[in-house]
Amino acid sequence: MLISGDTTSPARAVSSGRIWLGGAALVLAAFATYWNSRNVPFFFDDPIAVLENPSIRDLGDLGRVLSTPGDGSGASGRPIVNLSLAINYALGGKSVTGYHLANIFFHAAAGLALFGCVRRTLASAAATTTLATAALPLAFVSALLWVLHPLQTESVTCVIQRTELLVGLFYLLTLYCFIRIVETPSNLWSALAVVSCFLGMASKEVMVSAPLLVLLYDRTFVAGSFAAAWRQRRGIHLGLMASWLLLAYLVAGGGGTRGSVAGFGVGVTWWSYALKQCEAIIMYLKLTVWPNPLVVFYGVDVITDPAQVWLQIIVLAALVGATFYALWRKPVPGFLAFWFFAILAPSSSVVPLVSQTVSEHRLYLSLAAPVTLAVVALYRWAGRASIVATTAAAIALALTSAARNTDFRSELSIWSDTVAKVPQNARARVNLGAALKNAGNAEAALAQFQSALTLDPTSAESLNNVGSLLIDRGRPAEAIDPCRAALRLKPDFALAHNNLGMALVQTGKVAEGITHLRTALKLQPEMVEAHCNLIPSLLLAGQPDQAIAHGETAVRLKPDFALAHFYLANAYLQTTQLDRAVSALESAVKFKPDYADALLNLGSLYYRKGDPARAIPLYQHVLAINPTSINARNNLASAFFQTGKIPEAIEQYRAALKLVPTYVEARSNLALALERSGQMAEAMAEYETALRLKPDELRAKEGLARIRAAATPPPKP
Repeated sequence: MLISGDTTSPARAVSSGRIWLGGAALVLAAFATYWNSRNVPFFFDDPIAVLENPSIRDLGDLGRVLSTPGDGSGASGRPIVNLSLAINYALGGKSVTGYHLANIFFHAAAGLALFGCVRRTLASAAATTTLATAALPLAFVSALLWVLHPLQTESVTCVIQRTELLVGLFYLLTLYCFIRIVETPSNLWSALAVVSCFLGMASKEVMVSAPLLVLLYDRTFVAGSFAAAWRQRRGIHLGLMASWLLLAYLVAGGGGTRGSVAGFGVGVTWWSYALKQCEAIIMYLKLTVWPNPLVVFYGVDVITDPAQVWLQIIVLAALVGATFYALWRKPVPGFLAFWFFAILAPSSSVVPLVSQTVSEHRLYLSLAAPVTLAVVALYRWAGRASIVATTAAAIALALTSAARNTDFRSELSIWSDTVAKVPQNARARVNLGAALKNAGNAEAALAQFQSALTLDPTSAESLNNVGSLLIDRGRPAEAIDPCRAALRLKPDFALAHNNLGMALVQTGKVAEGITHLRTALKLQPEMVEAHCNLIPSLLLAGQPDQAIAHGETAVRLKPDFALAHFYLANAYLQTTQLDRAVSALESAVKFKPDYADALLNLGSLYYRKGDPARAIPLYQHVLAINPTSINARNNLASAFFQTGKIPEAIEQYRAALKLVPTYVEARSNLALALERSGQMAEAMAEYETALRLKPDELRAKEGLARIRAAATPPPKP
């Protein structure tokens, strides 16, 4: 028996002050290392799980929060993760900083839990006095290396990878509470252990191994055998195993596929996935020792030929065999080896995960085992000098992690880094293309999409992206073929139906376009973009009432989507609902203050409703955004005219005519303003110019007649 309830054990002999100091140092190190990640934008899977997740919008609706979205995002089937996101949203909305600070906190807390587990285990190892006396520094260095290791950057810096942070925290808390039960049996520690285990099951599926690891810990460090462990602590082990029922319920609730991204029925064979994991696990071990290069997205490829990974298969088989041998003859290293493989098993064995076949974040908790084993082994070989060496290594790892965080500073930066490291990764090129598109570099984006198609000609996503980019660039006719090709490869691709629908509408094929937009909504009823795109399409088709219905649905699903409010205002205008149109435009401007078209239209509605003074600052805002906006110049001048500011009106009309000398309306308006200010000769000249440009310009004819009549003396009686 290695853990004892004896109150004189070394675990209790260490001063609490030193323990608290170590814990504080761990937390400070975590925050210092990851502080530069606090403003990293949402990217990759983050927008789906946070920005597009309606279930986190109302923390008061706890039932909806805990039901989680079913879209296969990181929060799907993980109610505790979704709850944490809802708390973040309630505190700070979509401000990314709060989410990152929460991630760092969860990571630091997990480090503290690991610190406690390792320290109490080593300190209570009565048979190994050397380790027991060095329990505190060994535990601190083990936890420090684990917290600061660059392999952890993806888990901490990507918001939705808090799935790893939370399951790691609850996994370690479950073990820590069990250790406290052994030291001082109490109902409180038993309850905390079971609660932590249930919370872990509701955070991520890798928690499935926790009850087994705790039982193995009991056998290895406490009872000496499984029979004794079961006999002495059957109750707590049954309580932990009961959490499997919750996990089974959550997995079954998602159909066993986590939104069709995991399971045996998602288009990837277990055999090809398992071969890929042979390669992945050996790579993970290499990165544990030398974390370079780090890649945020390795791709979705699998391996079908064992000859490609024969060496990895042999090495992995040897390691697994050695693990089971060690469990029999060398229980302590066997426990750590089993820890590594058992936590990896749900994601890195035979159950396909098609969203990513290799990912560094899967190593988050598994990493604790090789790190702790290395620290203890090095101490037994080199003594106290090893503490200095491992602390220095921790500092180097912290600097490397902080540098890695800078790669995440923008979507463009991280995907450029990924493509540079894995240039044959088609999906990475697609994501880089999307980042370039968002940055306004359309040509470079198109080049990346086309490169992705060269690497993977069967990629419906790449074809759809090409089509989407062509639509954005005003070339909808060219977008039709790639969108149709995407749908031939993937008929149920909602985004491709949406883009094809828009391309068809913009090329005059309105009815066919509407059909595809409606198909997109059948496949994905809450696709805000499709609802939004249907608004102008249905207006073209003469169906304003249906356009309004889709617009109202769009703003309900995504209240801060300015474009939807703008389109909805247009639909209200077609049905002469001016007050509703004003309200919709006000919402568009609220959520996008520099939305020039919305500002211009809102000003025009204020003007139309007889409130030109309220329109003036809106037109001025438009001109601050785009000084060449001819409509804003003319409308601002007219608003000045209506409010009696004639000199200002004249100045703006003249500025409009400098931009477009043939703008007849502005010239007629200028003439009227000049006439009103008494500058009759200049007014007459402007009226005459307007008539030369447009002979049937009625206002110019009337103005010219008015000036001539005023200049003609009345007939003598």
